[in-house]
Amino acid sequence: MVNSHIASPTGVKLATPTQSRIVRFALFEVDLETGELRKSGMRQKIAGQPFEVLRVLLERPQEIVTREDLQQRIWPADTFVDYDLALRKAVTRLREVLGDSAESPRFIETVPRKGYRFIAPLSTNGDAVSFPELPAATSTRPPRYVSIAILLGVAAIALLLAGLGFMTDQWHRLVGMSAPPQIRSIAVLPLQNLSADPSQEYFSDGLTDALITELAQIGSFRVISRTSTVQYKRTAKPLPQIARELNVDAIVEGTVQRSGDEVRVSAQLIEAASDHHVWAASYDRSLSDVFTLERNLTAEIAGEIRGRLTTEARARLATPQPVNPKALEAYWQGRYHERSYEAGSGDEAKKKSAEWFQQAIAADPNFALAYVGLAEAHFRLSPAEEDLDIIMSAAEKAVALDPGLAHAHVVLGEAYWAAGRWKEAEHEFRRGIALNPNDVGSHSSLVNILDVTGRFDEGWKEAEIVRALDPKPGHMAWPYYRRRQYDRAIEVLQISVKSHAGSAYDHWSLAQNYLQKRMTKEWIAEVGAYMASVGFPEVTGHLQRAAAVGGYRGALRQWTKELERLHARGAFYWPGVLAQAYAMLGDKERAFYWLEDAYTHRRQSYNDPYLWGRLRIDPGFDSLRADPRYENLMSRLGLPL
Repeated sequence: MVNSHIASPTGVKLATPTQSRIVRFALFEVDLETGELRKSGMRQKIAGQPFEVLRVLLERPQEIVTREDLQQRIWPADTFVDYDLALRKAVTRLREVLGDSAESPRFIETVPRKGYRFIAPLSTNGDAVSFPELPAATSTRPPRYVSIAILLGVAAIALLLAGLGFMTDQWHRLVGMSAPPQIRSIAVLPLQNLSADPSQEYFSDGLTDALITELAQIGSFRVISRTSTVQYKRTAKPLPQIARELNVDAIVEGTVQRSGDEVRVSAQLIEAASDHHVWAASYDRSLSDVFTLERNLTAEIAGEIRGRLTTEARARLATPQPVNPKALEAYWQGRYHERSYEAGSGDEAKKKSAEWFQQAIAADPNFALAYVGLAEAHFRLSPAEEDLDIIMSAAEKAVALDPGLAHAHVVLGEAYWAAGRWKEAEHEFRRGIALNPNDVGSHSSLVNILDVTGRFDEGWKEAEIVRALDPKPGHMAWPYYRRRQYDRAIEVLQISVKSHAGSAYDHWSLAQNYLQKRMTKEWIAEVGAYMASVGFPEVTGHLQRAAAVGGYRGALRQWTKELERLHARGAFYWPGVLAQAYAMLGDKERAFYWLEDAYTHRRQSYNDPYLWGRLRIDPGFDSLRADPRYENLMSRLGLPL
């Protein structure tokens, strides 16, 4: 919670070490006698000059302690040292341990050209000490015993009201303090890689993903997905502006520094409206203990924003999760290459992604996340019959190893979807949502299931949840498309393409909407952009030449030839897309030929964007719905008409 920085009357000091051994502030507890600093009961690594600086500042809270005073207290008179440099280093180290910053201090304020001041409220042996502000015009200092009496009186009233349950926003306003921030939604910005090696970027990205996942599983506040926050990596935008764009109340930002197997993570929670720091912390951990670090961060952030932990979430956060460092390295490398592929880096990235996940499993056969990654990687690879078996077995293994891992249930649901096991798929998606209400993948997949089975009202409600969790406009494109709202779909996709350059799937989605509106030039541009991104740049020119001669139908006929050519080469197997094109040309025989081919080889066609669920609701198949062959196919697929 952000506390107001209130100046104290001169002369009012915290009890010295001889009067009180323990001093507390925020999550910290200082034993001034033994020289120990603990955070949430855990001892922090600090000694020597940084601790001595802290000791002096705590003895004189809310007062400016000059550099000269600190020099005299910490360095003997006969010490030969660059005092200014040594003092700056000591204060910097102290701030690192406290998770504080000179720019937005919560604990130690720099007073230019003078010294430092400790500004946070303190307590000694459990008794709160506050610092009432003097009227601006007051020049007479009240006697010390009067100030202490006032302090004790305020503390007594505060304790009485707290005991009666009146410590509310009204009470905070009454005593002139800021009310606790109301945080109902947060975004985690990409953690900054401070390591000297730029190749460690995959590591900071992995930690960011892990923190988002852990926070999202709490469920009592909304957590924006990574796909919306990744655009702010290395951004110069002010935090309040980012918060407005993402529609959140608070931002989590931080840094990662790695040296060998040692990791330091610093993070801070910032209330968006005021740009005030609510909480900050730094952690030093070994690589094998990095998931425990993430859970500590999650628990502290949840506590600061009063996140209500479910029994499952509380148990999960309290369970140690050591991990094999080699397995973790390989897993995060896999995720890094996966993101590279999503950004348009080509097929080689998705192959490397699968290889890294396989290495992670080899290093630790009980690492559930590695199986999730392997399943997702095989969804992206060119389909082969054995891929569906790998996807299914990897997803089932992940769920068996960690039943509380929401992402594992989502991937298993996708495997069931690919196999046409609709009810089982829906069950897994709902289980994923129960475990992680903030998981965009679970909600997005549930939208598809609900739409496919004709529950459009329920599907729309889920789509709105997706939009709230991941404000990227493109998420609403397919719900609009299925409901024949092509102009609205085009509008959000155009915004998405401009703000998320390189998103191949956005180009594909735009192409489908232009196709339904018979906007031939625009359709060719977007479908050509997609085909170029997956390695077939020649398609654009072929379609343009066909359109120049035969218009819309000529271009669509050429599109079927391009897909059949690539299929014959074994480079592209999208029978559903072919069937859709023939259906829109009015060629029912060729449309049903390709649908039957897809059904016969459905273990290879699972990643076709129109099979199997979308076949029932896609506008491109409207001309087939009255044909008995369509009804027969729906029956075999187990889908309602």
